[in-house]
Amino acid sequence: MYKVMLVDDDYPVLELLSEAIPWDRLGVELMGVYENGAVALEAAQTVMPDIVVTDIGMPRLNGLELIRALKELNPAIRVVILSCHSEFHYAQQAMKLNVQDYLVKDTLDPQDLETLLGQMKASLDEETSRFMKNDQLRQLVDRNREQHKEAFIRGTVHTPLLNELSWINEAEAFGLATGGSFLPVICYIDGQRSARQRFVTDDVLRFAVNNLLEEMLAEVKTNIVNFTYDALRSFIIAPVVGGIKTNPYDLAEALFRRIQAASAGTIKVGLSFIIGTMCKTPQELKQELNGLLGSSGQRFYMYSNSLERKNKQVFSSADLFASYDEAANEFREILIEGKADQVQPVIRRWMQFIREERFRPDTVKDWAMKLMLDLKLKLQSMQMFRNHFSVEILHRELLEIDTLEEMELWMIHFFESSLVVAGEVKELSKRTEVLDACQYVTLNLNRRITLDEVAEHLFMNPSYFSRLFRKETGETFIEYVNRMKVERAKELLDQTSLSVAKIGETLGYDNHSYFIKMFRSVAGTTPQEYRNGNS
Repeated sequence: MYKVMLVDDDYPVLELLSEAIPWDRLGVELMGVYENGAVALEAAQTVMPDIVVTDIGMPRLNGLELIRALKELNPAIRVVILSCHSEFHYAQQAMKLNVQDYLVKDTLDPQDLETLLGQMKASLDEETSRFMKNDQLRQLVDRNREQHKEAFIRGTVHTPLLNELSWINEAEAFGLATGGSFLPVICYIDGQRSARQRFVTDDVLRFAVNNLLEEMLAEVKTNIVNFTYDALRSFIIAPVVGGIKTNPYDLAEALFRRIQAASAGTIKVGLSFIIGTMCKTPQELKQELNGLLGSSGQRFYMYSNSLERKNKQVFSSADLFASYDEAANEFREILIEGKADQVQPVIRRWMQFIREERFRPDTVKDWAMKLMLDLKLKLQSMQMFRNHFSVEILHRELLEIDTLEEMELWMIHFFESSLVVAGEVKELSKRTEVLDACQYVTLNLNRRITLDEVAEHLFMNPSYFSRLFRKETGETFIEYVNRMKVERAKELLDQTSLSVAKIGETLGYDNHSYFIKMFRSVAGTTPQEYRNGNS
C-alpha cells in the first residue's frame, strides 16, 4: 500500500484532511501528519513516503526545501502543494521541482485532493507494473543466460569436443577470452546442509553465490568467467595471456581469497577452491575440467574456506572396518548410558583418526552409514528409540556430504538428537524398569544373564518382573536376551574373522553346541550358514 505524508503548520487543515479523505478506499495509507518540514524530513529518513502533500510557508524547513530534499532521496515521489500562496512565482518554483499539482487552501475542496490522490495511485500502479515487467524480463534474460552457460560447461565436460572453432565462438559469447591459455578452477559451497537450510532452496542458494561471483569477477575486469555446474559446484575459467611476468597462480589465489572474504561477509557462505593446471587448448581444458570434477578425494579432506592446487591423492591401504567394532561399542555405550558430554570428543577423535590415516572417502561413508544404522537398530530393539531418522534420509544426506569436516558435524547432530529422543522415550515410559533392564542386557552381552540377576538389579520380585517385561515388550525376558545376543553375534560374524566357537565364548556361552542351537532358533540359520550367506 502506498504511503502518504501530510505536512502543514496549520493543524486544523491537517485534521480536516486526515478525516475527510477516505484513505483505505483509495488504497493508500496515511503514514503521518507533520507540523513542519524538518520533522517530516526526519520521518522520511525512516519510512519514505510515495506521496507528500505539503504547505509551502512553514518554520524550520519550508515546503519547497522539503520537496527538494525528498526528491534527492526518492526522485519518483509524487508531490501536491497545498498553500495559501497563489502568486505565480511560487507555482513556478513548484513546477521546477516537478510537483504534480498545486492547490490553494482558500478554494480547497477535499474532493479535489481525493481525485488527485486517486490519479497518483493509478500512476504509481502503472509504474510499478512496468518496473516489475522489466525486472521479470531482466531476470528471465539472466536466467536464460545462466542456463546456457551451464549447458555449455556441461557439454564441454561430458560430450566430445568435435569442433574447436564452434566452442571458441560460444565461449567468447559468454565473455571468455580465448586468445591464450586457460586456468580452470572448481568452486565448492562449504557446509552445504546448513547453507541449504538457510536459503530454503538450491535455486536461491545458487543464485546468491552466483551473483557474488559475478560481481567479484566483474571488478577485476580480466574476462574471467564463472560457469555454474550444479547446485554446489561451479567452474571459474581464467584466461591467461602470454608474457605476463606475474605468476597466474598467485593472481588467482589472491582473487579467490578476496572472494572468500566477501562471501563470508555478505551472504555468510563459505567457499573453497581447487585450482587446476594451465591448459593451452579447448581439448586440454576439457580434460582438466574432468580432472577437477574427479578431485572429490582431495575435496573430502579439505577444511571450509580452503584454497588448494589440484594434487594427486594417495589413500591408506589399511582396513578402516578393522576398527569398526571398537567404534560401535564406544558409541553404543554413549547412547545407552546417555553420556551427552562424550559425543563431540569421541566423534572428533575418530574423525581425526580417519583424517590422519586418509582412508578413501567412499569407505569412510560406508563405515559411517553402517555405524549409524547399527546403532539405530540397536536402540530400536531396546525400545529406546523412535523412528526419528529414516534410513532413506540418512543415506541421502550422507551421499550429499562432500567433506569429512561436514560429516563430523552430521554425526554429532545424529548422536545428540538420538540422545534427546532416547531420553524423552525413557522419561515418557510408564515402565522405566523395562528400559533399565534392556540397558542392563546391552551392557552385559559378554556374559551369561539370568532373569533373577536382572530382577535383583532392579530391586524387583523375579516373578513380577517376568510378567511385567512380557506385558510391556510382547516377549519373555529370556527371548529378549537371546535375540540381543544373536544380533551381537551377527555383528561379530560380519565384521571379524573370529571363529563361531570364539564368538560364542565372547557372548558368555561355554557350550558351543548350545550356542549354535540358540542362534538357529532365533535366526533360522546356523552361525556358519549366516556368515557364508553374507560373505
